[in-house]
Amino acid sequence: MSKETNKKKAILEAVLFTMGESVEVSRLAEVIEEEEDKTRSLLQQLKEEYDQREGGLTITELGDSYQMCSKGEYYDSLIKIVKAPRKYNLTEALMETLSIVAYKQPVTKAEIDKIRGVSCEHAVNRLLEFDLIGEVGRKDAPGKPILFGTTEQFLRSFGVKSLTDLPVLGADTRARFMEEAEREAGLEEMGGTEENPVVVGV
Repeated sequence: MSKETNKKKAILEAVLFTMGESVEVSRLAEVIEEEEDKTRSLLQQLKEEYDQREGGLTITELGDSYQMCSKGEYYDSLIKIVKAPRKYNLTEALMETLSIVAYKQPVTKAEIDKIRGVSCEHAVNRLLEFDLIGEVGRKDAPGKPILFGTTEQFLRSFGVKSLTDLPVLGADTRARFMEEAEREAGLEEMGGTEENPVVVGV
């Protein structure tokens, strides 16, 4: 491996260590003046070196970002010296709401309500508090309702690198989501939603 490549990996290592939080690949690529694909390759090499070293640290991929962190197997030792991280009390209602956001994002509260059949106000507020979901924009519809999506903390908490790593939905749940999506698409084509319905044939 060339001296230049080793230097760039060392820079990536220093940046991740110093930041202490996830850093987007695009930003890391700018730092080492490389293409993003090449930067990802260097990060993967760095991760493999850490894992082969069998030390206490690793490089974790979170969506399109990377973070240096301690390995999960040392959790019990770490909490003896640092404050234990918050534990999530995810009730069935919270898990169902979180699942809808994860698989249907970006999604509004009204859309979640339609799928669950009950108000999601409390569940959404709790998930926002836990930083498992966040606001990702506004829907181009009357009232400009807030759109919600999962966060990087969601990926970290459930141990997945990206949303593509989520388990495949069961047939019943997938059909339910598809039916709801198709119904909403039909309403939007007519220029309205359930909150602002279009009156036809009057």
